[in-house]
Amino acid sequence: MPETSAEPSRRMDERRFLKYTFFKVARDWRSLDRREREEQKEQFLAILGRDKAVRCAYFSLVGLRGDADFMILAESGDLDSVQGLISSLLASSLGRYLDTPFSYIAMTRQSHYIGGHKHPGQERTAEITSSRSKYLFVYPFVKKREWYRLCFDERRRIMAEHFKIGHRYPKIRIHTGYSFGLDDQEFVLAFEGDDPGEFLDLVEELRGSEASTYTQLETPIFTCRRVEAARLLTLLG
Repeated sequence: MPETSAEPSRRMDERRFLKYTFFKVARDWRSLDRREREEQKEQFLAILGRDKAVRCAYFSLVGLRGDADFMILAESGDLDSVQGLISSLLASSLGRYLDTPFSYIAMTRQSHYIGGHKHPGQERTAEITSSRSKYLFVYPFVKKREWYRLCFDERRRIMAEHFKIGHRYPKIRIHTGYSFGLDDQEFVLAFEGDDPGEFLDLVEELRGSEASTYTQLETPIFTCRRVEAARLLTLLG
């Protein structure tokens, strides 16, 4: 349910960076001695808890997708701290065996279109790293240029229908990240919930909305299982 407009005012102090980094471990790593792998995992975990300026959430994609094994979502008000964290992870002994096939950066911002019809638990701009939902469904999003030539009131009317569909699935919560000028995509959408089937039904229904006719890109889509940091590495094998 992405949206944008330049008309309403923005509060810069509400914005935080969201960095979605997907990692793929090299096959050679699984051939290392067990003790060496465990030492590398311990070093990796120590780095994750080092910088208190960055809040992280951890997701496994092992067995769910072939081109990524896990994802680290880093949230911070300081982009340099995020960069420092990822740099330290890649410089670790385990990091030498990691590729980053997908990487997205975005910022939080209050939606221009929600207005006064907020529903508790939906359309949140923060708290994504502190959630306990089992799954996070993530994908980059780009709208057609025709969307931006519509007047704001027309876009708001179209988005009202979009939100109405979303409200029929209250157990699915959305986090919209804005990427204009920061990355290749315009948005990074992240839906959280405990039941993949509910998300499937939501997306299928959204396909029939008027807003979907203005969609240009919404792939790749990642089904990510939330785990603790230690479990994230255990699932690598």
